[in-house]
Amino acid sequence: MVNKQQNYEEFLQVHDFLLTATGLPKSLYPELFNKLSNETFDGGNFFTIDPSSYNGLQRCLLFTSEFMPKHSNVFLVDHAWSFRLSDAPTQLEEVPGLTERMASLMCVDIDQDAQDEFTPDDLSDKNEKASLEEILETEICRANKSSDDGIKWLELEELDVDDNKLLALALPSRCPNLVALSLLGNKINKTETILDEISKLKHLRALWLTDNPCLENWPSDVEESILQAFPKLEVLNSRFTRNYGEWALGFCGEIYGKDYPGSDEDRQYQNVTSLDLSDRHIHYLNTKAFSPIKFQNLMSVNLCGNPLEKHSTDELLEILRRFPSLNSLEVDIPGPLGESAPEILKSLPSLLLLNGVKASKISDNEECVVDSTFQPRLPEWNPDDSLADRVLNAMWLYLMTYRLADEEKIDETSVWYVMDELGSALRHSDEPNFRVAPFLYMRDGNLSSAISFTVLWPTQDIRKGDECTRDFLFGIGEDKQRSSRLTAWFHTQKNYFMNAYERRLQKLQLKRVSSPLMNSITPSSLLHHQNPLRVYTDIPHVQDFLTGPEFAITSEPKEADIIWTCMQVDEESKKAVGIRDDQYINQFPLEACLVMKHHLADTMQQAHGTPEWLQPTYDLERHLAELIGDFYAHGTPEWLQPTYDLERHLAELIGDFYVRQRDGLDNLWILKPWNMARTIDTTITSNLSAIIRLMETGPKICQKYIEHPALFRGKKFDLRYIVLVRSMNPLELFLCDVFWARLSNNPYSLDKRSLYEYETHFIVMNYRGTLNHMQTPEFVREFEQEHQVKWRDIQERIKTMIKSVFEAAIAVHPEMHSPKSRAIYGIDVMLDASLYPKLLEVTYCPDCTRACQYDSASLFSEEELRGHDFFNTVFGCLFLNETKFVTRL
Repeated sequence: MVNKQQNYEEFLQVHDFLLTATGLPKSLYPELFNKLSNETFDGGNFFTIDPSSYNGLQRCLLFTSEFMPKHSNVFLVDHAWSFRLSDAPTQLEEVPGLTERMASLMCVDIDQDAQDEFTPDDLSDKNEKASLEEILETEICRANKSSDDGIKWLELEELDVDDNKLLALALPSRCPNLVALSLLGNKINKTETILDEISKLKHLRALWLTDNPCLENWPSDVEESILQAFPKLEVLNSRFTRNYGEWALGFCGEIYGKDYPGSDEDRQYQNVTSLDLSDRHIHYLNTKAFSPIKFQNLMSVNLCGNPLEKHSTDELLEILRRFPSLNSLEVDIPGPLGESAPEILKSLPSLLLLNGVKASKISDNEECVVDSTFQPRLPEWNPDDSLADRVLNAMWLYLMTYRLADEEKIDETSVWYVMDELGSALRHSDEPNFRVAPFLYMRDGNLSSAISFTVLWPTQDIRKGDECTRDFLFGIGEDKQRSSRLTAWFHTQKNYFMNAYERRLQKLQLKRVSSPLMNSITPSSLLHHQNPLRVYTDIPHVQDFLTGPEFAITSEPKEADIIWTCMQVDEESKKAVGIRDDQYINQFPLEACLVMKHHLADTMQQAHGTPEWLQPTYDLERHLAELIGDFYAHGTPEWLQPTYDLERHLAELIGDFYVRQRDGLDNLWILKPWNMARTIDTTITSNLSAIIRLMETGPKICQKYIEHPALFRGKKFDLRYIVLVRSMNPLELFLCDVFWARLSNNPYSLDKRSLYEYETHFIVMNYRGTLNHMQTPEFVREFEQEHQVKWRDIQERIKTMIKSVFEAAIAVHPEMHSPKSRAIYGIDVMLDASLYPKLLEVTYCPDCTRACQYDSASLFSEEELRGHDFFNTVFGCLFLNETKFVTRL
C-alpha cells in the first residue's frame, strides 16, 4: 500500500527545489498540494478544445468560464505519453491504443486523401464539356454586362491552348482592351506566336506564360523583345518588368484584379495601406510611382526577395523615410537595407514592426527575424505512411522534456513527453496568458514513487472566449536565437536565413587554402638524468600496464618526471597538486579546440574552410539562422559543405537541412552533445523541428549524417587511430601502426525505423550491445578482398587528413605549443562509399587510453604483444624517442 504524504508541510519540504524550479507563485502551492493529493483534474470545468483550426490539423484551447484573475488557480495536466527517444517506435507498436490516441491528439488521423464535394477533377470535366470558344464567349458576355470597354481581364489557364488555338481565338480583335492575360499551364511552343499575336494588345499590363513549352527555350533577348512589343507591360510572369509603375503597385496593393482591372484614369492609391512587393524581381524603386504623394496612407511594405541593387543602402532608406505612415517593414536581413535589424531600426526609427517583430524587442545585439505571426507548421505525411510514422514525424510539434539521472549518472538520456489533450491544445504566443512547467510529485517522499505532471496556471486575467496560450520558448530570448528556434513550429522567413547561410558558405570557401605555415620552435628534449623515469598517474590502466624497465610508477606527483593524469591541468590544479613547470604532462594547453566537438569543427573551419573530410556541422547555439538558410538555399556538393557546431551554428544547419529537403537530396543529420561519450543524447533525424527541439536537452553540434558510408560485411564501421604528439611546433606526430576497427551489430539500413536502432547506426558497443571489433591485419585483408582495393591507398588519405587536423589546431591556436607537453589522442574516422575518410571526432587522452586498453588484443596481434604492450609503445615514443610500432606523419 502506498503511504501518501499526510500534510502540506511535508509536501513543501520534499518538493521545495522542484516547486521553485516551476516558477509557480507561492500563493498557489496549497492549491497544487490539494489537487495532487486528491488527483483532481478539473480543467474540463474551465476549458474546451476547439478542433477546427486549419481544417482540423491543429487545435486550440478556449476558456469557458466567465473570468479568472491571473495567479488565481492552478491545474494538473496529465502526461499522455512519456518515453526515451530510442523507445518511441517500440512503444507505439506495443502499447495498446497509444498510436491511435497520439494520432488523434496530433491531428494526423485525418484521411488525407478525402476530397471535398467539388474537386479540381470536377472542374476539368466541366471544361472538357465546354469548348475553348464557349469559355471565351462566356467571359466576353460577362464583361460586356459590367463595362462598355469589354473584357479586360482574361484567364485561360490549363486549357491545352496551343499556338493554333491561340491564333484562332483572335484575342486582339475580340478583346482589344485587355489589361491582364493569363495563359498559364498551356501548350504554346513558339515565342513568335506571342510576339506576333499578343503584342497587338496595346493596353496589356500583365501577362502570365508560366508552364508553357515556349519558356523552356526562351532566348535571352526575348524578354527585351516582349517589352518593346508591349510598351505598357508592367508584370511578366508575376515579376515586375523595368516598365513597372502605378498599375503594378496597385495590383500588389490589391486595388486591381479580375473584378476591377483598372484604367489609366484610376487614382485609388490613397486607399492602399499595405504593399506586398516580395519576390517581384525589383532592381530599383520607381520613385515616380512608389511615391508618398500617391500612397499617402501606406503603413506596411514587404520588400523581401528583391535585389534592389540599383540603389545604395542610403538611397533606399531615404525613399522609405518619405512615407509618413510607414510603421511596418519586411526586408531581407542582411540585405539591401542593411546588415542587421538594429542597424535598420536606427535608420528608420518610426518603424514599429520589422519582419513581424516589435521594434521594442530588438536590441543592439539581436537580429530578431521571426515570431508567431508566421503560419504554423502543420503535420505532414505521405499517403503510404503508417499511423505510427505520422506520429513520429508530428510529435516534435507537441513534445516537452526533462532529464533524470540515476545515482551513478550513467543514464543521462532525456525523457520526452506529450501532455494530454487539454495541455497539447495550448498554442504558442509571444505574449501568453498561461504558463506550464513539468513537476515530479513524490508522494512517498522519494524518487521511486514520483509521478510526472505538468502544472498550468494563468499569468494574465482571462475572460470567457479567450484562447489560452503558452510561450513554447519561455525564458529564451534573442540572445539564445529565439526567433530562429521558432522555426520548429512556424514557417519562417526564407530570405533572411538563405542570406545568412550563403554569407557563411562564401566565407568558408575562401579558406580552402593549403596547410598554414608555422613558426618553427625547437622543442626541448627529455633529460635522461636518471633511469628509470618516474611516472605519476591516476589512470589504473597505466599503473597496470606500463611495465617497461625504463619507467617506474610513483605515488607522489612532486617526485615524478612525468605526470600522466585524467584531470585537467591548469594553473589552479598545478598549485593544488604541486606540479612543477619542469615536469612533463600528458596534455597540451587549449587542447579543447580538438577534443570538444563544437571547438573541433570551429578550429577546422577557421583553418581549412570546408575540407572534404569534414561533414557539414553546425553549432546550434550560435548559427541557427545560417542553418535555416542552408535548408532553404540551393543544393551544395557534399565536399564543399561546412561543418557546424550546434551551440553556435543552428541557423546554418537548418539552412542545410532545407536545401536537401527542397531539392530531394538526402537530409539526414546526427546530433551530438558537445562533450559527452558513449553516444549519450545522440540522435539521427531528418525532421527539422526535431533538430531544433533537441537543443532543449543540452548544447550540441548537428552534423550532416554520412548516409552512404563504406560498409564491411554489410555493416557500418569506424576506425579508431592512435596519434602520439611529441610537439605542436614544430609538429611531431606519430601514428600507431595498428588501429581499432569497430563494427555495428546490425546490417546497415536507411529505413526510417532503423534510425532508432542503436546497433544499426552506432558503433561504440562497449556500453550498449555486444562489442564487435577486429584486429588490424584481419580487417585489412578482408576489406581489400571485399572492395577490391589496396588499403595502403586509403591509409595514405587518412594520414594526410590526420596531419591536416593538427596543422589546423596549431595554426588557429599557436598557444597550444608547450615544450613540456606530450599527448596521445584517439582519432575516429569513417569512410564514405567512395572510400574517402571523414573525421568523426578527436578523443581526449584519458578517454582514448581507456578505450584502447579495454583489450590490448584488439590493437595488437599475439606476435606484436610479446614483450610489448600499448603503454610501453606510447611512453617509449613520447619520452625515449623510440619509433617501434609507430609511423611518423
